[in-house]
Amino acid sequence: MAEKHPAPRVGLFVTCLVDLFRPTVGFAAVKLLEDAGCTVEVPSAQTCCGQPAFNSGDRRTAQELARNTIAAFEGFDYVVVPSGSCGGQIKKHYPELLADDPAWAARAQRLSARTYELVSFLADVLGMTDTGARYDGTVTYHDSCSGLRELGVKEQPRRLLASVEGLTLNELPGAEVCCGFGGTFCVKYPDVSNRMVEAKTADIQGTQADTLLAGDMGCLLNMAGKLKREGSAIRVRHVAEVLAGVTDTPPIGEKA
Repeated sequence: MAEKHPAPRVGLFVTCLVDLFRPTVGFAAVKLLEDAGCTVEVPSAQTCCGQPAFNSGDRRTAQELARNTIAAFEGFDYVVVPSGSCGGQIKKHYPELLADDPAWAARAQRLSARTYELVSFLADVLGMTDTGARYDGTVTYHDSCSGLRELGVKEQPRRLLASVEGLTLNELPGAEVCCGFGGTFCVKYPDVSNRMVEAKTADIQGTQADTLLAGDMGCLLNMAGKLKREGSAIRVRHVAEVLAGVTDTPPIGEKA
């Protein structure tokens, strides 16, 4: 008889934007992970990953938030994040932030080694090839900067989307070009940010897709807001919602 291995114990880092603006993404992430055989927990002690403070040069606050996250997620086999930007902060920047702290440097490195963006974890670690979902529509996909450049998330969502029944993917010209959100960038440089998202939404409209997908809520909120202001009927969703078949809620930016 084949040896049975215990289910991977996953700590889900929900992210601030998912928690406050789109809890459905968190539920979709849990469904995907549990369907893949994982045991999922959401530590109540988690807060912000510290990325806004880090990007603004507030190193002390970023370090405090990093220590809180590390303490909250120690003991899990993996930490999974439905966001390339928050995932990149934990995986890439925590070791840098705490490198000079003897009490925390090794703990930051250990957490980094166990942290993955959601779709990358499903495809690369668990070897998932089919989520069993259905989505009747034509979608296009935006590659969020942090997920793409810091974590190498590019082909994984496309591989899984190819398994979704009824779905057609029309590739987005300039899919790797920033949408203009950039965390605090859109606050510090609103005019530049607006021109960037205008170019992005023009490309999105050109795909003739009815749905825009991405893996990072910051980008999705930015693009959904611009599309709505332009009067577009394109629906906007987090890729996890489509992969999990959790699409009974209104698209991002629309009220129930």
